[in-house]
Amino acid sequence: MSRTKPPHTGRVPIDDYLAALSKQLRGPRRRKADLLAEARDHLTDATEAFEADGFDRYDAEKHAVADFGAIEDVAPGYRSELAISQSRRTAMMLLLALIIQPIVWQSGAWVWTQEQTDSSALNDVLQIVVRDVGGVVIAGAVLAVLGTGIGQRFPLVREHLSRITALFTLAGSALIAGIGVTMTATSTHAPGLPAYGIVGMFVVLPLALVSVQAARALRLARA
Repeated sequence: MSRTKPPHTGRVPIDDYLAALSKQLRGPRRRKADLLAEARDHLTDATEAFEADGFDRYDAEKHAVADFGAIEDVAPGYRSELAISQSRRTAMMLLLALIIQPIVWQSGAWVWTQEQTDSSALNDVLQIVVRDVGGVVIAGAVLAVLGTGIGQRFPLVREHLSRITALFTLAGSALIAGIGVTMTATSTHAPGLPAYGIVGMFVVLPLALVSVQAARALRLARA
């Protein structure tokens, strides 16, 4: 007596697989969509190859999914790609946030950047520190952008870059924002509310937004 093949449930193996994979991934939406689209293309090509060997569509998709790999084996590689993408976004945002800093610290442009008649020792030190720290952070941001681009070809860079970029960004953003507020507060010119508003808008807020992106990158790097 011949066995009859069980009826299909109406579910599509590739769609089910990609839906399950999607639930395991967090990160930049566009990059995630691109990765899932690439996976679908690969699975579709494999399905067509199995169909050419005589399998029906449903069984061909099942074989294609099985060959692609279990979710728990495939997901880590995709998470790594998303972590790098998030790190690149973070580094670029940090660079942009630092580029606008001359607006705030341009000499003579604001009350607290005008030449001070009564020098404040702390403020003088902070003026030097913020320039040095700013230069280091800008250089680090540029290196991170390059690293998340052409640097991906090197396994050692890929392995550590996401976490290093996130931690560097969090530290640099906190330091520069803290120095900015302290410089405003220690100016011999009474800065007042407008000064704190400008510093908050052009220093603290952009760096806070960058820090949010850095925290996301760190979570993805640790996933």
